[in-house]
Amino acid sequence: MSRAIELSRRGYPAPNPHVGCVIVRDGEMVGEGWHDFAGGPHAEAMALAIAGARALGADLYCTLEPCNHEGRTGPCTHAIIQAGVARVFVAVRDPNTKASGGIEALVKAGIACDVGILEEEARVANEVYLTAIERERPYVVVKSATTSDGFIARTDGTSKWITGEEARAVGHRLRADMGCVLVGRVTVERDDPQLTARVPGIVNQPLRAVLDPRAVLPSTHRVFSDGGPTVRFVKKGLTQEEYDVEVETGPEGFVLKQVLGALFERGMIGVLVEGGGETAAAFLRKGLVDRIERFTSPHSFGTGHPWLGSSAPELKLKKVAEERLGEDLHETFLVLGGTNRP
Repeated sequence: MSRAIELSRRGYPAPNPHVGCVIVRDGEMVGEGWHDFAGGPHAEAMALAIAGARALGADLYCTLEPCNHEGRTGPCTHAIIQAGVARVFVAVRDPNTKASGGIEALVKAGIACDVGILEEEARVANEVYLTAIERERPYVVVKSATTSDGFIARTDGTSKWITGEEARAVGHRLRADMGCVLVGRVTVERDDPQLTARVPGIVNQPLRAVLDPRAVLPSTHRVFSDGGPTVRFVKKGLTQEEYDVEVETGPEGFVLKQVLGALFERGMIGVLVEGGGETAAAFLRKGLVDRIERFTSPHSFGTGHPWLGSSAPELKLKKVAEERLGEDLHETFLVLGGTNRP
């Protein structure tokens, strides 16, 4: 199962779960697989294809309960049964009611199943999917790239390449892994970003989400045309384009729970909030953020736009990881409290 968990971290399957699978016969690994991208073979199918006839009478280890429904691919339970697997070991039951029932189907077919093998380790590797399905709202990560003195842009709004190439590459992988990247209107106006994930071999580009309450951004911006799907959130009654989604507003702007709800209805399990400072602060202020990925450059601006806008909220954070990426520092924090995390 440890090997299956290691494999599950590969690929960019969003908005599907990360899953790894290993098949063992007579003490030998005869097949292994992972869910590489949404719409592609599931981990079990990849492992069974490699094992071939050697799957007959073998043990199958899977980090998530094999699916028992027809989606873009066939049910993994059918493939396991047809291959003649003798026993299945599962780390975590699938909380998604559309995909669950796999264990019961396997047992009904006469295949012995053991559940809960290295469950905690498997949950960590698949935290975004499991948390989103259990909470029925996307897992939210705020990503920032700041100078050593805490600015995301100069006073004139320019901000390109605050961090180095290694940090930017990690940022692109975050986009691909979360499956959705969200920014506010000002970021689009200042930077005209594509918001795509420039990752070698990526199959599905993340959904780009733009908060534009007054619907003032023209469709000529690259986020609306280049390289991937887009939704724009606008105030009710202001729909102008086919990619617009209407959301209620309050005294502080959009009702952000509705924004996340609309993204979840579109199948999004993760949202990477990239900008700008006011947008990130709004999500944090409402207690809607699970994790912060902060990239800090050794360079300074002296003055500029702070990374959490003009009124930074008070935060309770727990640092869980730190690494050097060239000259830059990458830190990962869990956000404690709020509505998303106890």
